[in-house]
Amino acid sequence: MTIMNTADSRRQDAELARRAAEAGAEAVRAHAWATAERHHKGGGDFATAADLAAEAAILDLLRAARPDDAFTAEESGRTGAADADRRWLIDPLCGTLNYAVGTHLVAVNVALREGGRTVAAATADPYTGETYWTDGERALLRHDGRDTPLVPSAQSALVDLNLDPPYPNAAAFRAAHLLTDPDFEAAFRPRVVSSTLAVAWVAAGRRAAYVTDGHLGDSVHFAAGLALCEAAGCTVTDLRGKPLHSGEGGLLAAADPDTHARLLDLIDRQYRR
Repeated sequence: MTIMNTADSRRQDAELARRAAEAGAEAVRAHAWATAERHHKGGGDFATAADLAAEAAILDLLRAARPDDAFTAEESGRTGAADADRRWLIDPLCGTLNYAVGTHLVAVNVALREGGRTVAAATADPYTGETYWTDGERALLRHDGRDTPLVPSAQSALVDLNLDPPYPNAAAFRAAHLLTDPDFEAAFRPRVVSSTLAVAWVAAGRRAAYVTDGHLGDSVHFAAGLALCEAAGCTVTDLRGKPLHSGEGGLLAAADPDTHARLLDLIDRQYRR
């Protein structure tokens, strides 16, 4: 058996994450949204045939390549050893509501957690053919077979706000309240994509920042985007400016420290009310 060094192993895991996300994206493209059957999960949530097909394509590829790993997938849940050190987090179609009405703002997310950190991740956009991916150190954009580094930038001043529930910090903070803050209006322009594709866009310089409430630890929705932002050099904290998953939760991912500081001040104002 060939013993791979750490760098080789990390690179192979990252390549696998990218190929898995792209396999999921291909499955999404193969389904017509207008005739997509809905599988209701309760509480107004549902999956479509595209969600299920993408998840199956991703799991088939990962299980064949890494049969000893564990998996957490949005639709099929947790499989493999409960105490596995290596666990893949799979969000086969982030933005199902967008997809179900023919809005092509969705993402396929695949991330590998090992030893408590995300060591490989990919976010694929089914409709542009772009895949954002990282080995935990480099953050790259794959398009037409070529890789270019992800470079964060706040130049657009576009801040994506997640307005979807749940809101665990609603008593003190709501992202929607930023929309009516005069200082937010003076400095930024809001956007609402309702897909974690927008988190990858922060790493790529297409958004200045992303703000959401929620508890995001080991989230199939957010793990890939967070890894991309961190590898690209973004400033990433919870809503109180603390390390992720260490306090009240939520996410403030910004292209640079200055943008992060300005948004954190606006968020702090809500908490001080």
